[in-house]
Amino acid sequence: MTKKTKIIYWVSTLWLALGMLSTGIVQLFKMKEEVQMMTHLGYPAYFLTIIGVWKVLGVTAVLIPKFPLLKEWAYAGFFFTMSGAVFSHLASGDSAKDFFGPTLLLILTTVSWYSRPSDRKISSENQ
Repeated sequence: MTKKTKIIYWVSTLWLALGMLSTGIVQLFKMKEEVQMMTHLGYPAYFLTIIGVWKVLGVTAVLIPKFPLLKEWAYAGFFFTMSGAVFSHLASGDSAKDFFGPTLLLILTTVSWYSRPSDRKISSENQ
């Protein structure tokens, strides 16, 4: 792994972790704006708790050493959640500012996953 790739990995991963953790906490506290947004998108308020818990657990899985299979699941969960958020905003006719955050987190998820070190990837040696 080159120094450039390592920097890209850690910068994208730390920004991803910060974004997912902060939005996860906001969702767990069911802030008024979050409840209104979820209602606007057509989802029940209890969905915030589910997504919030999974985001916090996903951040933990991505940041802790080892457990490459768990990391793959966390990245997949982030990807599905953020792509679902983008498409939900698009389907609701929201403006670009409403899906900027999920799009950014989707990009960070992809960059972090793609640039991760080999010891954080699933291989026949890691199983």
